[in-house]
Amino acid sequence: MSRVAGRRLLVAAVAGVTVLAAVATWAFVDPGSGDDSGSTPAPVAGSAQPSAALGSAPAPAASSASPTAAGGASPSAAGSPSAGAASGPPTTVTHWAYQLQGYAGGRLDALARGPYQLAVVDLTRDGHSGYFTAAEIGALRSSGKRTLAYFEIGSLEDFRPEYPVIRREAPDLLANEWPDWPGEYFVRYWDPRWWDRVVRPRVDQALRAGFDGVYLDTPLAYEEISLSAARGRDRARLAADMAALIVRISRYAKSRRPGFQIVPQNSPELREQRGYTAAIDGIAMEELFYLATDEPCTQDWCAENLAHTRALRDAGKFVLAVDYAVRADNVRRACGRYRAERFAGTVTVRDLDRLTARCR
Repeated sequence: MSRVAGRRLLVAAVAGVTVLAAVATWAFVDPGSGDDSGSTPAPVAGSAQPSAALGSAPAPAASSASPTAAGGASPSAAGSPSAGAASGPPTTVTHWAYQLQGYAGGRLDALARGPYQLAVVDLTRDGHSGYFTAAEIGALRSSGKRTLAYFEIGSLEDFRPEYPVIRREAPDLLANEWPDWPGEYFVRYWDPRWWDRVVRPRVDQALRAGFDGVYLDTPLAYEEISLSAARGRDRARLAADMAALIVRISRYAKSRRPGFQIVPQNSPELREQRGYTAAIDGIAMEELFYLATDEPCTQDWCAENLAHTRALRDAGKFVLAVDYAVRADNVRRACGRYRAERFAGTVTVRDLDRLTARCR
């Protein structure tokens, strides 16, 4: 069973512009390195160059293109990264960043200048229809950063461009509202219309814009959707359906671009479902050690999540962990756990509105 208290997706006003960004900074912590400085997570300053450990910078993508209509043609190869630019798992990543708001001017410039080797960025700059262009993603990749596109596959927020269309033309796809996040609704993600109208167009946009992969949030919908909205499905069937959706995303994307990365967030127990482990390249995990904020994760489900995450690591999948803590001792402990577990990890604040110092 997977439970997460700190999930977040916010629209914030930045410099007069409404911006939504999922930016990620990670640290694959070297077991031989020291602890963090011991201070509260602080914003990262300056414009340090990315570590040479990542190797040559990815080649920029071609110019932008508008997303295709649902069910339209496959994305053009014009937005594809150069051959080999994103091949293989990010085994050399030592820093990663995760920021969903507070994004200066709605631009990727600060992230490109930062000392990060991998970034997770929302498909859009404003949470709606202002898609990041292939030129912007190409510039970010040219700075030496792998770049993953963040979007949700088990829920839909009311500010997303698909929402009014779904509400008007296929309202039965929407299930119960998420109590923790008003305005966000779990969806009947097994319905073919969800793939045709929302998921496939998002994957197409990520491919077209030249992303290195996708970062898939809300697989936990299989646990949170109301059974009264599940039309006879029990939790076991819902889990199988979620795994099948992730497998479908993987097959679709990799058939169009081999080496495209598939990274779901949370719900590591889905590894027990047919085809899931083979379909993914890595797993992102929130709150393995600290719940938002500074609360040690000691519930039974915390141990279950960690056990499943270790199993995926041992199966050759990279792990991207994020915990929410600001107390210096908790930051140090979380960083120590990442080193011991051989996870990439970052300790940050729940609002995800800043880039924090990496574990050292």
